[in-house]
Amino acid sequence: MKIHGSHFLITGANRGIGLAVAQMAAKEGAHLYLVMRQNDQSLLDNLKKMGAPNVTIFVSDFSKRSSIDDLIKKLTSVPVDMVFNNAGQLTGGLLEDQSLDDIYNMFQVNTLSLVHLTKGLLPGMIQRGRGKIINNSSVSAFMHFPCATTYASSKASVVAFTQSLGAELEGTGVTTLCLITPGIKTRMFDEISIKYAKNLRMPLDSISPEHYASLIKEAIIRDKKVLFPRGQTAAGLFLARHFPLLFHKMIKGYFKR
Repeated sequence: MKIHGSHFLITGANRGIGLAVAQMAAKEGAHLYLVMRQNDQSLLDNLKKMGAPNVTIFVSDFSKRSSIDDLIKKLTSVPVDMVFNNAGQLTGGLLEDQSLDDIYNMFQVNTLSLVHLTKGLLPGMIQRGRGKIINNSSVSAFMHFPCATTYASSKASVVAFTQSLGAELEGTGVTTLCLITPGIKTRMFDEISIKYAKNLRMPLDSISPEHYASLIKEAIIRDKKVLFPRGQTAAGLFLARHFPLLFHKMIKGYFKR
């Protein structure tokens, strides 16, 4: 699908992967609609300088259902071609040590808001006969590390939702792309060592958000259904998907209660 001239909605667009994808899409000449928790005029100006014909910022708190309802109403007149459900939160640590409030908020942002926003935008995309829904999952959806119980569950649900939705949408002109995202050098990635370090010590491999945005661009243009990681992470993911017992034995030595 072409990015140039598209109406591209990105959640969690003010930093990390969301910002890198916004910059990529701006350079490709997309009309940008950015969803974030606080307005950032400097970001709007910079993206226009990069080539975006126009940039609109929507302030929304995805931890609140009412805020997503309000956002969908504001988007009624926007002919969204692509939506990148990217907003996310990280939880981690032994399950008994995780805050229940943090767990509820994480599932709301990572999973429920993604389903909610997609449901709200989908009728218009189907009516126009075109569109792409890009959902940001994670290698954690398959690589089930200790200390990732809740986060991995949220990302596994994103995979299931995207694949089921993709099957529903065949023949409508609307397609899905599921990102099985590896370690990306962002603020969330830095939080892993803080939340997991007490019980889990793993060598962490990462790439830059800008490099990952270039891979997402390629996947969009080629109409891929899934974007898997490459390199060392790809080997670990293969092991986790096809030989889960062996993967479990491998990671056992990195974990302690």
